[in-house]
Amino acid sequence: MFNNKSNSKGDNKALLPTSTVNIIGSGTSIQGDIVCEGDIRIDGQVNGLVSTKAKIVVGPEGDITGDLVCQSADILGKVTGIIKVDELLFLKGNALVKGDVYTAHFEMEPTAKFNGRCYMDDQQPETQKHGKSVLQEAE
Repeated sequence: MFNNKSNSKGDNKALLPTSTVNIIGSGTSIQGDIVCEGDIRIDGQVNGLVSTKAKIVVGPEGDITGDLVCQSADILGKVTGIIKVDELLFLKGNALVKGDVYTAHFEMEPTAKFNGRCYMDDQQPETQKHGKSVLQEAE
């Protein structure tokens, strides 16, 4: 009556996810760097570098002290450090970012807070020229 071939070994492989998602849950604290290939969601605390070739999501309870390096990022929690995003950085909800941002595209909801500088080009910022800061030369 029913022809069910889902028990074959080849069919079960199709049910596995194609990308890796890493989750640092609430109540988890990590001291050290995290380097991964797939997406990562952080709802706990991380003290160190977080780097991936994919997306980083910092949940509302997430708290990172260290740099972020990724393709795209959604931040709802707290990040203290330099953020380098190849594509879109999105600060949502009550996000709090303290540090400089390097990104191609930047979006921020009105309730989010950002304290730092934002660079949206491929050049590294030039902070000093001949012993004087750029701000001193502008005066």
